[in-house]
Amino acid sequence: MATHGVDHDGVLRQIAEESGWSGRYVFLIVISAAISLFGLLMPSVAVLIGAMLLSPLMMPIIGLGFGIATLDFHEIRRAATALVLGATIAVALSVGLILLSPVQTITSEIAGRTQPTLFDLLVALLSAIAGGYALIRGRGGTVVGVAIAIALMPPLVVVGFGIATWNWVVFSGALLLFLTNAITIALTAALVARFYGFGSHLSPRHTGWQVVLFAVAIGLLSIPLGAGLRRITFEAVAQRQVRDALGDDFPAGARLSQVDIDHSADPVRVRAVMLTPRIEPGVDRKLAADLRLRLARPVDVHVDQVRISPEGGAVEAAQIARAGNRDNLRAVQARDQAVSDVALIAGVPVASVTVDASARSIRADAAPLAGLGIAGYRDLERRAGAAAADWRVVLVPPSGAALPDISIRSGVIDDAALDGAAWGSARQGRTLDVEGGLLRQREAVAEGITARGGRAAAGRAGGRLRLDWSAPRDPGSDAP
Repeated sequence: MATHGVDHDGVLRQIAEESGWSGRYVFLIVISAAISLFGLLMPSVAVLIGAMLLSPLMMPIIGLGFGIATLDFHEIRRAATALVLGATIAVALSVGLILLSPVQTITSEIAGRTQPTLFDLLVALLSAIAGGYALIRGRGGTVVGVAIAIALMPPLVVVGFGIATWNWVVFSGALLLFLTNAITIALTAALVARFYGFGSHLSPRHTGWQVVLFAVAIGLLSIPLGAGLRRITFEAVAQRQVRDALGDDFPAGARLSQVDIDHSADPVRVRAVMLTPRIEPGVDRKLAADLRLRLARPVDVHVDQVRISPEGGAVEAAQIARAGNRDNLRAVQARDQAVSDVALIAGVPVASVTVDASARSIRADAAPLAGLGIAGYRDLERRAGAAAADWRVVLVPPSGAALPDISIRSGVIDDAALDGAAWGSARQGRTLDVEGGLLRQREAVAEGITARGGRAAAGRAGGRLRLDWSAPRDPGSDAP
C-alpha cells in the first residue's frame, strides 16, 4: 500500500474536526438548503452551484468512509449521526418552505433530480476518488470541484419538495439519487483510505469484508440506476428511429417540420408534422408497423401531412404549414404536458391517467399516501387543476383515505368537513353512512353532504358522530 508522504494522524484529525455535529455545521445546512430550494424553483444552475459549495454534507460522508476503512466505530457513529441529522434538517426545512411558497411547480432542475441513472453512480464514484485523494494529499482546491460534481444538498431539497407536494415519483427519485451519492462516496472513500495505508492494523479478512461490502452496495444500487439508464437509452434510440422511419416513408424532398414523442405513454405516442411534395395515404398505419419492428414496442403514430411545391413556392408553403399546424401541435403538446403534470402530482404513471379530449377532462386515481385524508387529496386535485390549465381534473382518492371528522358547535355543522365529505363521496361514487350522535344530527349531516353533491344517509346511533363508507364504489362516477 502506498503510504509515503501521507500524514495519517493529520488527515484523521482534520476529518474528526469537520465531520461531526457542530453549530457551524447546522448553520451551513440551513443556509445551503434554503439556497438550493431557491435555485431549484427559479430555476438557476448558478444558485445551485453556490448551494453545493456551501453544503457541509461531504465531510460527514467522507468521515463515515474513513471510519469504515479503519473500523473506528466511534467515528462511524459520530459521522453517521451528523449526516442523518443534517439530512433531516435539510428535508424538514425544505418541506416547511415549500408549504409556505406560492410556487410549487416542478421545474426542469427538480425533474432532473428525479430520474437518476448509472451515470450518476459513476460520477459519484470517480468524484469520491478525487475527493479522498485531495483530502489525503492536502489538495484543498480539488475538493471544491468535487463538491460541485457531487450533488448532495439539491436532491435532499427535492425529497422535501416531494413530501410537501405528496408526490411519490419526485420523492423516491430524489431519495435514490441522494442515497446513491452518499453510499458511493462513503464506500469509495473507504477504499481510497485503505489504499493509502489507513487501517493498516486490520487483517486480510477485514479487508475482504470491506471489499465485499463495497461490491454488494454498488451492485444493489446499479439495479434501479441501470434500469433508468436503459430507459434514457431507449428514448435516445427511439428519437433517432422515428426520424429515420419518417424519412424512409416519404418521398425525396419531404421535410420533417416538427416531431413530439411521449415515451411514457403505452403505446409510445408519436405526433409529427411533415412537409411533403406528395400526400402519402395510410402513412400512419405503415409508420406504426415500421416503428413497432424497430422499437419492439407498440407505437401510436399520427402525422399531419402538408403538401408543398418542389419549386420556388416551397418556402411559402412551409410558412403556411407552420401557421396551419402550429395550433394543432401545440394543443397536443399542451395536453400531453397537462397529463404529465397530473400524473406527477397524483404520484402515478402517465399511462394510468385517462383523458377525455371532447370533455376537456383528465382523470387519475391518486396513489395511496400514508396519513393523507380526503382533505389532502382534494387539495392535490386543486393543485393538479392549477397545473393543467384549461382542463377539468378529476382526482379520485384511494378507498382507504381517512374521512373528515364531523363536529357540531352551537348547532352549526363544520362546513369544511361537509364539503370534503361530499367531494370524497362524489369522487368515489359511494354513499356515506353518518353514524353516532343524535338522529337529528345524523340527518342534518346527511342532508348537508347531499346538498353539496355527495351521497349520504343517516346510519346507526351509538358513539361519537362520525362518517363511514356504505355502498361499493361506482367506477363510472367522477363528478361532484
